[in-house]
Amino acid sequence: MSTLDGFTPWPAEFAERYRALGYWQGQTMGDMLRERAQTHANREALICGERRWRYAELDRRADALAAGFARIGLVAQDRVVVQLPNVAEFFAVCFALFRIGAIPVFALPAHRRAEIGHFVTFAEAKAYVIADQALGFNYRALARQVKAEVAPALQVVVVGEAEEFIALDSLYDTPCALPGPAAGDVAFLQLSGGSTGLPKLIPRTHDDYLYSVRASADICGLGVDDVYLCALPVAHNFPFSSPGTLGVFHAGGKVVLAMQPGPETAFPLIAAERVTITALVPPLAMIWLDAAQRRRQDMASLRMLQVGGARLAPEVAQRIPAGLGCRLQQVFGMAEGLVNYTRDDDSDALVAGTQGHAISPHDEIRILDDDDQPVPAGEVGHLLTRGPYTIRGYYRAPEHNLRAFTADGFYRTGDLVRQLPSGHLVVEGRAKDQINRGGEKVAAAEVEEHLLAHPAVHDAALVAMPDAYLGEKSCAFIIAQGAPVKPVELNRFLRQRGIADYKIPDRIVFVDRFPKTGVGKVDKRALREHIQAQLSLAAQG
Repeated sequence: MSTLDGFTPWPAEFAERYRALGYWQGQTMGDMLRERAQTHANREALICGERRWRYAELDRRADALAAGFARIGLVAQDRVVVQLPNVAEFFAVCFALFRIGAIPVFALPAHRRAEIGHFVTFAEAKAYVIADQALGFNYRALARQVKAEVAPALQVVVVGEAEEFIALDSLYDTPCALPGPAAGDVAFLQLSGGSTGLPKLIPRTHDDYLYSVRASADICGLGVDDVYLCALPVAHNFPFSSPGTLGVFHAGGKVVLAMQPGPETAFPLIAAERVTITALVPPLAMIWLDAAQRRRQDMASLRMLQVGGARLAPEVAQRIPAGLGCRLQQVFGMAEGLVNYTRDDDSDALVAGTQGHAISPHDEIRILDDDDQPVPAGEVGHLLTRGPYTIRGYYRAPEHNLRAFTADGFYRTGDLVRQLPSGHLVVEGRAKDQINRGGEKVAAAEVEEHLLAHPAVHDAALVAMPDAYLGEKSCAFIIAQGAPVKPVELNRFLRQRGIADYKIPDRIVFVDRFPKTGVGKVDKRALREHIQAQLSLAAQG
């Protein structure tokens, strides 16, 4: 069992049950790669541009890099913020850290100074792994800023020239014996899409995560001939494990990395590498559908498109099989654990109209009303869950955990769902104060705090507004302090505070006062209805 401070383990009786059921098999991430490298040594594992790594090479690189990380002083349970785009080095770094028992903290390429500074300080990170420049952004400059402002002792490892940092290539060393982690130890920390400010950190163990990977690969029918296109950011839970890159490695298949998810990048890769499966969020699925009508590209190899991260409109779902010539699989899950899939033997109506049912027969689901009482069968309620791969608490967040988890260990997901007699879930919305912007979760409280730091803002309320492509965009309602400032100036101010671009409000509306609920809180439902009515009027006019 992990001794990491701030980790909430499963109660002993549950851990024993999951081991007895064969869900937790005592295997670490590093062990999984080692086993696959022995079985599939000469099979291609990873394609990144012109680079083609076989399983044996990925395994060798992980060993050599683990030795280098140990040489610069990283040891078991040290936290390392990893912020890399879709490049092969992501996997070399992760498996190297897994081998020594150090704990990656998975930042996304879109994160900026505010988020990275928080991850580094909150997790007490010893190192920070970055690209030099990628996706039009200078990560080296970001690292300099983080070191200067919050963590002078932070070791920065860069994919590129060293300059004042450590070049990743310089760390490849002669492999050496390392103690390594236990399967019950925390393997990494992922980021929540929570509603209470900056993301919470989600501790996932080797045992629980690999169970979800194995089960997902089985549900999706993955085999050695499968080729997975990783088009979404690789550190996201969806393309990492549902079944994602890890599921493909488990099956002995091949992962192809795309730096950008658009059709102009993805379609040629599908044709050239004979991609069989990939995953998208709904806005990208719609873009791919539109592009497929215009582009003549050989995509006959594609057998399955997974769509998740946000609710997919049934009308769009029905277009995918004919529009892209492949089967659709809906995926609904969360980095905290629970993952649901539609299945091959589901009817067309279930695939198009639901978000699937859970991985495991031991995924326990409750659907409750506002008073924590079960809703009648088929009615909408709050989704709660616990199971063999759903966490029992966020990292170092005891007060938040009291709200996010019930006394008997059920996680309050914040999703509003209804369940069909078949067990399939239909996601009806979010109860949490959060905007799901094309799969990127924006916590309203975080953006509101940044807005309130501007001297011309008296009060701020961020709400979701509907969008045809992204599902939701954000609208900030502002009560000005004095004369209203221009929206462009407010957004410039937010960027200067170092928050990710996807958190910048898509629309800013100035009002004299906020509507209030009966207990005096800001009535965000009324604000959402107001902006939705305004958008409807604009569309009609």
